[in-house]
Amino acid sequence: MRKVLIITYYWPPAGGPGVQRWLQFVKYLRDFGIDPVVYIPENPSYPIVDFTFNNTVPEGITIYKQPITEPYRIASLLSKKKTTRISFGIIKDVDQSLVEHLLLWIRGNFFIPDARKYWVKPSVQFLRTILKKEGIDTIITTGPPHSVHLIGYALKKLEAVRWIADFRDPWTTIGYHKKLKLTRMAASRHKELESTVLTSADKIVVTSKSTAQEFRSKTNAPIKVITNGFEKLIEQKVTLDKKFTIAHIGSMLSGRNPENLWRVLSEIVVENNAFAVDLMISFIGVVSDSTIASIKKYGLEKQLHLVGYVAHKTAINYQQKSQVLLLSEINSEDTKGIIPGKLFEYMASKRPILAIGPDGWDVAEIMTKTKTGAIFNYEAHTELKNVLLHWWYLYKENALVVNSIGIEKYSRKSLTGELANFI
Repeated sequence: MRKVLIITYYWPPAGGPGVQRWLQFVKYLRDFGIDPVVYIPENPSYPIVDFTFNNTVPEGITIYKQPITEPYRIASLLSKKKTTRISFGIIKDVDQSLVEHLLLWIRGNFFIPDARKYWVKPSVQFLRTILKKEGIDTIITTGPPHSVHLIGYALKKLEAVRWIADFRDPWTTIGYHKKLKLTRMAASRHKELESTVLTSADKIVVTSKSTAQEFRSKTNAPIKVITNGFEKLIEQKVTLDKKFTIAHIGSMLSGRNPENLWRVLSEIVVENNAFAVDLMISFIGVVSDSTIASIKKYGLEKQLHLVGYVAHKTAINYQQKSQVLLLSEINSEDTKGIIPGKLFEYMASKRPILAIGPDGWDVAEIMTKTKTGAIFNYEAHTELKNVLLHWWYLYKENALVVNSIGIEKYSRKSLTGELANFI
């Protein structure tokens, strides 16, 4: 069985979406003749943890660890809450405090490409020995954090290895990158490092067609689109909410706040008392203050239900029982290629998905082909209102269901087969 070294920052007990992609690939790679050897930080500073993911790590996997020095620990002395939010990617657009402004400026201009850069040099020295010990000739790096790719770049220069760079998100075109208050020199350095990685890797994996198109203009390396996915289709075992719940699972960043949805819901609430009584807007995960303020501005405070972060298994339960699942993305040309990992778990839960994002969003093509819900842009009004009322009428008749097609191709095992063939 061929051994492959996987270098990743996120690994159990890390919580959130960043850990799940490669945790599941590792789980199934041996079924396709590849023995994964995993390299992770020994003492990471994860913004959230979920110890239930420890139970998902397959038995017999070789895992190597090395200590990491992270400035987030020092920054948290100024403000633990603000540091955690920045590491989440939750960045205020307005009313930033002096501490927030300072933290963002330091993060963007001193820690290039990111705050995990100090793990690169000791990792390269350590892994050169591991490559020889394990007889490994292929390495895979996954980012963000994109500093992980610099480990792959250094090993590629020093050892006779094939290097595959997996981008779960873009690098210099992702939404939050523009909020880091970069100097011209820092912005140039980010682009230089991105170009170095893209042109030096033997192969590149991305999660969306738009990112693949962007990268093909920057490199001649072979690029493969392998989306995120779901672990398995979920049979409906829970009782659906009695309320007409519109639930968002995961982090709701400020830029993803679908204000037109709150505006439309507010109109319906004013016009239809029965709808107002039935409606519940539920957030399972971290929510930005501006999103909460926006909901309150439209008079929906009574319908707001904040759950907070929960373990992944519990989040799946919320997905199963919610009437409607909300998916939103920043309204920007730069985010067309961002396909949130939660989309696929939403699909597996077989509840109608309400997606709001930019025109040309890659999510729209997937949802249209699989018939898993309705997609709108940030200007939608009448059509959005009609769909919400239609779904509410179906909910009242206990007839709100999804008849999806072709979603099996997004199972983690099927996607791992694609990855194994590309390796």
